[in-house]
This record gives sequence, structure tokens and C-alpha cells, in this order.
Amino acid sequence: MTNIQRIDSQIEPSQHDVGIVHIGLGAFHRAHQAVYVEQTLALHGGDWMIVSANIRSNHKLVEQMQAAGHGYHVVEYADMNNANLREIKAIKNTLFSGSDEGREALLSQMTSPATKIVTLTITEKGYYLAPSTGELLLDTPDIQHDMAFPSQPKTALGLILESLKQRRALGLAAFTVLSCDNMPHNGVRAKGAVVALAKAQDDEFAQWIEQNVAFPNSMVDRIVPAVSEQALAMIKADTGINEPTVVKCEQFSQWVIEDHFPSGRPQWESAGVQMVEDVSSYEMMKLRMLNGSHSLLAYLGSIAGFKTVADAMQDKDIRAFLERYMMQEVAPTLPSFSQAELATYCQQLLARFENDSLQHQLKQIAMDGSQKLPQRWLSSLVELQEKSLAAPAIELGMAGWMVSLCEAEQNQQSINDPLEAVLFEFVRRHRDDSMSLISALLQRNDIFPTALANNKALLVRLVSLVDGLLAGEKVQSLMRSTSQSNDK
Repeated sequence: MTNIQRIDSQIEPSQHDVGIVHIGLGAFHRAHQAVYVEQTLALHGGDWMIVSANIRSNHKLVEQMQAAGHGYHVVEYADMNNANLREIKAIKNTLFSGSDEGREALLSQMTSPATKIVTLTITEKGYYLAPSTGELLLDTPDIQHDMAFPSQPKTALGLILESLKQRRALGLAAFTVLSCDNMPHNGVRAKGAVVALAKAQDDEFAQWIEQNVAFPNSMVDRIVPAVSEQALAMIKADTGINEPTVVKCEQFSQWVIEDHFPSGRPQWESAGVQMVEDVSSYEMMKLRMLNGSHSLLAYLGSIAGFKTVADAMQDKDIRAFLERYMMQEVAPTLPSFSQAELATYCQQLLARFENDSLQHQLKQIAMDGSQKLPQRWLSSLVELQEKSLAAPAIELGMAGWMVSLCEAEQNQQSINDPLEAVLFEFVRRHRDDSMSLISALLQRNDIFPTALANNKALLVRLVSLVDGLLAGEKVQSLMRSTSQSNDK
């Protein structure tokens, strides 16, 4: 029997106006940013309610939120036996901009003088940036549309541009754009994407954005699995809550934000948000240790036959492999933290991964691999190579990703990746020649840095690993061999 602590909302939505527009109404936003805003409003009041929007997908969730009056619950599991049931009322309205009416309503709210901040959880691919170079992908259909029809934007970038253009024409101050996506320097990347799209249309407007719009960096951390039918049944059994909008997550939560909000912000620090001058060290530690470990689990754990993070963590070889990865391949790339701090963080992560109440699906983490791996593994690998340090865990992970491409293509399973068609074509073209396949993949400069693409020794090692995995060599055996490589 799960012990449930109920935490009722302490705010009355009618007493607070909107101050934040959020793009990306998904489980993470509802379990993370909205919870912090809820707690801040309860403590200090103010006009910081949220209007949350989905811009193209999941119209159904918007309808469900609207039917529920925009209130919902978050179940925060410490483990299978203990959880908080938190009521959230911080979202004032929800919109879907896939229709003309919804788009106009969203633009109207973004243009409103009351809106001071626009937050984003649109995933890496929502910024339309080449993962390895950071350049805006101007030839993608959605960006082409927003360039041709700027007043009818489809992308978050286009919505930001159009609403800023309208605010400027009305003599209103610009809002602050706060990215909450798992990317290094996410504010810098958001600014780069928005400014690049503006420059493609109006160079003078692009300069105005650079001078007047703040794009603070942030680091977010909370494990929030996608809500499955199994999760909904578990929540109903544990709490009695039977609503499609409920979110399940771990109890741990962290938010670190660069404190640069010219138009004002909520008093987030009172709710535990770390407001700092520079978030780069925090985001790098989290991306490489937590997210990098998650990606290793996603590909290698799946090949080993596991379905969830917690299940994979029961394997002592996998657990030891992740610990070695974090302390021997990531730690040398994080000079801002002491070895003791990193060791403590590592053990905290391993304990969080073992939380069997979350049922975090490996296939969910594996999505969008081409967009995630440059930040999670490849930048670390380049640094390690420059220091003449071995990285057998990262290389085994790369091999696992490549094998997962081969298996997905063979089984005709989508990998939910913007480069899926290109990657699958590589697999078909080089199906019987792993050397040619891996060489072709490494030459994709929108994924792999030049330093890796031209590394012949790396290519040979990856071929050996991929051939071994495809031939049925046990993942755990290869993981144990990384210990010997790291000890050399």
C-alpha cells in the first residue's frame, strides 16, 4: 500500500493574472515549471499564472486540460511505497495553435502587455539547429513556411518572432525567452535560432532582438516518464485519481536559472529555484552525467533486453558500467566540481535510476538520438581525445545507437528522429558492410564533430563493437571490458 501525502493547491486562479506563456504543454512542463510557479504564487501571489500551448501535436491534451478547468495533479514518487499527490492550479489557460483560431489566441497572449516571460519545452528538434554546428536549418519545411508566411507561424521560433514584431510595433517592452530544454547553453541556442530566423527576413529586426530580448540559460532536472495506460492504472490504484491529465514523476526536482529578466520574474528562489549568474557548469554536469547515462541505458539496456531504467539498474554489470562512465569519462570534463561533489552526484543519480515506481521506458529516452548525442556524449568524447584519455563507455554507447538504428530499420520501427529517413537509408545502403555504414554515419557533420569523423582508430573500434553486438555478443560482457580499458 502506497503512503500518499496530499498537497492541495493554495492559490485561487481568479486572483492572479497571466504573466508567463509556455510553449510545449507536455508532462515535463506540468511536473516541473508549473509546480515551481504554483509554489511561488502560493507564497507571494502576483500575476504570474501560465498560459500553456501545444503548437502542432497533442490537441487532445489541450482539450482534456480545458475540460478539467486547467487544474490537474502531479504524483511525485519517492519509491513504490511513498508519494506526494500535488494539486496544481498555476495554468490559467491552455491553447492549441495548430488551428488558425488557436494560433491567433496564442499570438494575442504573447503580445499582451501582461506577458513578461515566454518559456519553452520544445525538445532539441524544436529549435531547428544542426546538433553539431548550432546553425539554423533554413531548408526544413517548417522554417521555410515561417519565412514565407511570418504572420502565420508554425514553429515556436516563428511565434516568438511574430509576437515580438507586434510588441515592437505597439511600443511594448520585449518579453524574456526562457528555454527549459535539455541542451547546453539553451538560452544561447534559443537566441541563435530566433536571431537567425529573423536575419533571414529582416536584418534590422534581428539586431533589435539581439539588443532588446533576454535569453537566459537554465538547467532543469526531474525524471518525468511519459504517462502510459499502466501508469494511469497505478496512479488510480494508489491515489484514487482517475484523470487523463495527471502526471507522474520522481520527488527530486532542480531548476537553475541565469538571473536575467529585464521585465521582471516570479520570486522563484523562494520555491527552491537556484538563481545564479552562470548555469553552464550545472547544465554540463547534468547533461553528461544524468542524460548521458540515460542514453547509455536507452540503447545498451534495450539491446540487453530491458524495458525500463529501473529494470536495467538491477543488473550489477550495468550499474557498475554507469558508475565508471560518470566517474572516469565524465568527471575529467567537469573541472568546476570537486571529485567528492561528482562522486556524491553520481551516487544520487544511481539511486534515482533505481526508483522502480517511475517505470521510465528506455524507448522513450532513445527518441531523437541524433539530436541528443552531440550534447550528451560527443562533446565529452572530443575533450577526452584531446586529453589522450580513453572513453570506452561512450564508444560502446555509440555502437549501441548504431545497432539500434539497424534493428529499427529491419523491424520497420520508427525512432522518432528528425533524421530518421536519412539514417535508415544509410542502413539499407550499407547493410552488409559495417565499416562502410559507420564511416558514412561519422561523416554526418550535423551529428558528429570533424575530430571524430576523421579518427580512423575510433572507426576501427566502433566497427569491432558493432560487429560484436550484431553477432550477439552480450552487452554485459562488453561493459565489463570497459573497466579494463579505463584502467589502462
